[in-house]
Amino acid sequence: MKTFYCDHCGNLVFFENVKCVKCGYALGFLPAPGDISALEPAENGTWRALTRGSTEPFHRECDNGVQHQVCNWMVPASEPNPFCVSCRLNELIPDLSRAGNRDRWHKLEMAKRRILYTIMRLGLPLDGAPEEKRPALRFKFIGDLAGDPAPTTGHLNGVITVNIAEADDAERERRRVNLHEPYRTLLGHFRHEVAHYFWDRLIANTKWLVRFRQLFGHETTDYAAALKQHYEKGPPPDWQAQYVSAYASAHPWEDWAETWAHYFHIVDTVETAGSFGITLRPKQHPAAKSMTASPRTDGDAHTNFDALLDNWFPLTYALNELNRGMGLHDVYPFVLANQAIEKMRLIHEVVRSTSAKR
Repeated sequence: MKTFYCDHCGNLVFFENVKCVKCGYALGFLPAPGDISALEPAENGTWRALTRGSTEPFHRECDNGVQHQVCNWMVPASEPNPFCVSCRLNELIPDLSRAGNRDRWHKLEMAKRRILYTIMRLGLPLDGAPEEKRPALRFKFIGDLAGDPAPTTGHLNGVITVNIAEADDAERERRRVNLHEPYRTLLGHFRHEVAHYFWDRLIANTKWLVRFRQLFGHETTDYAAALKQHYEKGPPPDWQAQYVSAYASAHPWEDWAETWAHYFHIVDTVETAGSFGITLRPKQHPAAKSMTASPRTDGDAHTNFDALLDNWFPLTYALNELNRGMGLHDVYPFVLANQAIEKMRLIHEVVRSTSAKR
């Protein structure tokens, strides 16, 4: 995520902001330039965008922002669709008549829009490809219904279903502990499930499938049986030598999804560090070279993969130590083995190739 500033007063603002706390100007995210813009009221309920990056001078608020205050993305005034490019991907939203569901939905939308920001920045497709029988990306946010089994978070035929219970911090932490996971967040869920969508979109029946099988294994391995074995017997004792997480060892599809999620962790965090101008130049020490980081455009799809990692690892050392100094969990509680890095390198190549074609 890059750094955003108010176009009116220059104050630092953030991706989820709807108002500048310094000058009071309204703010909205413009998907086309990928920027937060200060807004001035215009005619017929529209807003004039002050950012120089917009080719559309006038915008409307997304209906989900107007009606439910869960969205700060804008819609070009020339478009008839009442929803922004993020909200129009929703097939189902939670039952808002139930207490707490609007707040849960808001948390889900914030995480969803962050993953969409990265997808759009990397030049990955969201629309379907009917000629290839590949569906567009869609979302369903489902809560527990009396008498029905709890909905399962997952992906099927382009639709990502999310159990809204994950938006409750206490419940998500309970599940993290019960499943022995070092990391469990809403954003992590979206990154993982979106990976399944992009496996179908970018790997299945493409030239990349052979290399995928060489690195990740054969996806035709019985999926249900593999998951059953994983939950009953756990990961292999040497899983750290090949996988980014224990769950990645369950099946090649889950290995892809976990590795993809980590790739997005890295791209987004390094872009943020570079946008803030964060550099690491530790005091003189024999190991100081390995602790130096100067990220600039490393969140871009066209960045060299090795350069991306050269900046990522030193950042994790510093961020983890800063968190420990506050008594918090590590920001990145993982170790990337060489084989896991090579899998991530393939993902980077697929992303670069896809971005170059768009």
